[in-house]
Amino acid sequence: MSIERIRLIVGLGNPGDKYAKTRHNLGFMVVDEIADTYSIPLDKQKFDALFGCGSINGNPVILAKPMAFMNRSGPPTQKLAQYFNILCGDMLVIHDDIDLTYGRIKIKEKGGHGGHNGIRSLIDAFGGGDFVRIRIGIGRPDARIHVVGHVLERFSADETKHLNPIITRARDATVTILSNGLKQGMSQFNSN
Repeated sequence: MSIERIRLIVGLGNPGDKYAKTRHNLGFMVVDEIADTYSIPLDKQKFDALFGCGSINGNPVILAKPMAFMNRSGPPTQKLAQYFNILCGDMLVIHDDIDLTYGRIKIKEKGGHGGHNGIRSLIDAFGGGDFVRIRIGIGRPDARIHVVGHVLERFSADETKHLNPIITRARDATVTILSNGLKQGMSQFNSN
């Protein structure tokens, strides 16, 4: 990610109150936390995305939440990136990940979709996966529970107790990448 360029920070989730506190909406929750911390109002709408423009430690950013449901996140995000002339490599995507234990954060430079429909949609829309991801673990359900039910379920009471520190840590990982670079972010946040 280059210092001079505007960075597009995208949180993945599903729109509407029905999904607001579900595991699949962790990306939205982190973007909301970043917006609150850095006083960047998410008050603009374009291309089926809610977004706001601002700065984080001197780095110009656009925070965005695609409003087209998770599995159709790509087209609104791609249109927003194209409108603001933001390269795929200057995009950072925050999303839930069932392959990581609950609360674990892993920063990934680029790659495939790993079965995540939101990431799959982004890769399809951009023609590749050359964007940074902040993956937040929600854990895999046991065999009796379907994956779709798990990701669209609200957090358990025990998970909710630990949710705010997880969101804060993902926010801090985002800020570290913006301010100190990807390598520092990976070194600091991928170890735990």
